[in-house]
Amino acid sequence: MALPTYASPLERVWHWTYIAICVAIFVFLIAPILVVIPLSFNAEPYFTFTEKMLSFDPDGYSMRWYDTLLTFGRSRADAPRDASWWADAWANAKWLNAAKNSLIVGFFSTILATVLGTLAALGLSRPEMPFRRIIMAVLISPMIVPIIITATGMFFFYSSTCVDTTSTIGRLLAPMLSNSGCLANTYLGVILAHATLGIPFVIITVTATLIGFDQSLNRAAASLGANPRTTFFKITMPLILPGVISGALFAFVTSFDEVVAVLFIAGPDQQTIPRQMWNGIREQISPAILAVATLLVIFSIALLATVEVLRRRGERLRGLTPA
Repeated sequence: MALPTYASPLERVWHWTYIAICVAIFVFLIAPILVVIPLSFNAEPYFTFTEKMLSFDPDGYSMRWYDTLLTFGRSRADAPRDASWWADAWANAKWLNAAKNSLIVGFFSTILATVLGTLAALGLSRPEMPFRRIIMAVLISPMIVPIIITATGMFFFYSSTCVDTTSTIGRLLAPMLSNSGCLANTYLGVILAHATLGIPFVIITVTATLIGFDQSLNRAAASLGANPRTTFFKITMPLILPGVISGALFAFVTSFDEVVAVLFIAGPDQQTIPRQMWNGIREQISPAILAVATLLVIFSIALLATVEVLRRRGERLRGLTPA
């Protein structure tokens, strides 16, 4: 906000002090992220700026660490880069496998969290719903309870929860279960764990959207002969869709960023990007981690931009002026 012309000297001093404080906080929050980006182009295997980088010498910059993402863990990394090379990279490169696992787990856990979270938010938004506060507290507890406690509980629960693979459901779920039929060290277990962590974010965003929803629209649709299913998909869902998509994006980011639950529940075949970064820090410290971090920053910015576009669209649908 611009400083008014009639402001006193004290008000002017406070105005510029306030701006300086905001800039300092912004730099404090964003500097660690911005530093990672140029360091990912370091030609040397260091996590610091070299003399060549500081002097902007082109020899000090390289894409070698981004190339490592395609070659790490492969036996034919130096082969000619033809179609077979790329096929081998897609099948055997550890970072690409981790990215595929993150996308698979993130996609299915987001679908599950979005469906369950939206249904829960719709139920909790009804005034006749009994014990709404208690149920809400229980449903959002995964984002309040320390993740280490939640992951430990999931590990023991999934280790003792097994499915009879000879039953009809067991045969359907057999490809996603371990040899013993348990959920631990399986894709299904990781997906369920990530969905549990993402549901609170869906509930909160959809509930916030439903607060501004005009319930008289549903009553008008019912008075015109629409059944509940038609009313939901033709009236309610289009209006709350921005909140649903925003919650889904938050759930996906939560899944994509989760490492503690993966450490407890996932097996060797379910390595995600955060788990691979954790392994890289413990086993072989490489600036390739900085390259991955840079790609994740770009990915996060794209998701945040999408959330902002959806927020503005939701405001327009409710007749509000975007701030």
